[in-house]
Amino acid sequence: MTDLSQRRGLPGLSYPEASLQRLAGELSEQFTGIFTPETIERYVLESYAALLRTSTVKAHLVTNTTRFAKDRLTALAQAKGDIARPVPEILFLCEQNAGRSQMAAVLTQALAGHQVHVRSAGSAPAKTLHPEAVAAMAELGLDLRQEFPKPLTDDVVQAADVVITMGCGDACPVYPGKQYQDWNLTDPSGLGVDEVRAIRDQLHTHITELLASLGVTPTELDAAATPVH
Repeated sequence: MTDLSQRRGLPGLSYPEASLQRLAGELSEQFTGIFTPETIERYVLESYAALLRTSTVKAHLVTNTTRFAKDRLTALAQAKGDIARPVPEILFLCEQNAGRSQMAAVLTQALAGHQVHVRSAGSAPAKTLHPEAVAAMAELGLDLRQEFPKPLTDDVVQAADVVITMGCGDACPVYPGKQYQDWNLTDPSGLGVDEVRAIRDQLHTHITELLASLGVTPTELDAAATPVH
């Protein structure tokens, strides 16, 4: 691969050619027989460009692109039936992917463990996570600091069994055969940690009910940190 941005018609952006070539090569090995190198190259470039638009910490951009592109390719392979979905796939969507959907994803994974697989995305992703959301989740011993806002892409919706929307409006695509729920929760943007803590506790209730509907028994969080309802 040479001159990736020109080959894929994405001029005008600064691409770390060597890093993206290496990433595309590694993903080509992981998805051998599932996707062509050209498809993987396109996904790597698109994922990098999408994150570049909102990223404030360029030092982590290639690392985040690695995670984002791999997850998108996995989702696409799941949707095509090339990779099995052994557990329910849950997708949380909100506008910024900086508060509600990120909190929901991390909390769901903590409660359900390997009994489900969780993704999150935003219709208009923010540059960074809301610090109050990070603080509220830290009270439960859950670390949001390694997460980052991700744009909504078609592949992750296609791979989902359950799609939970929280304020992304008409930007959330609808596909037949999927379970959709809309959780009416306040946007934590600009709120204090006490108010975000209340949103977190509402999420805990919704998630517990969701897992029960999927036949999943949640793991108890640390008793000292479990939300009080």
